[in-house]
Amino acid sequence: MSISMNVSSLQANQTFMNVNANNIANVNTDGFIPTNTTITDNQTSVQASTAFADDNGSLKSQTDLTKEITDQVTTAGVAKANVTAIRAQDEIMGTLLDIKA
Repeated sequence: MSISMNVSSLQANQTFMNVNANNIANVNTDGFIPTNTTITDNQTSVQASTAFADDNGSLKSQTDLTKEITDQVTTAGVAKANVTAIRAQDEIMGTLLDIKA
């Protein structure tokens, strides 16, 4: 995986986190319909796409805190893994440049 792939993954997961935070912030907003995020990998980059969840007709917020908190934990783990991979790739490149010099 290249650094650019890790960076696009971080950007997609940032979108996921922003949507997730908005859903949680509106948990007490009557009639709020949350947004779902889908992450896709197309071999050259990672993309996030968003769409409103299905409206169940509730007059209360339709945010499912169980889903949102679980998504937060997962997304934080993915971000940490991508940052670790970028650091490792950076160190390898630095070592290769030192060897070549």
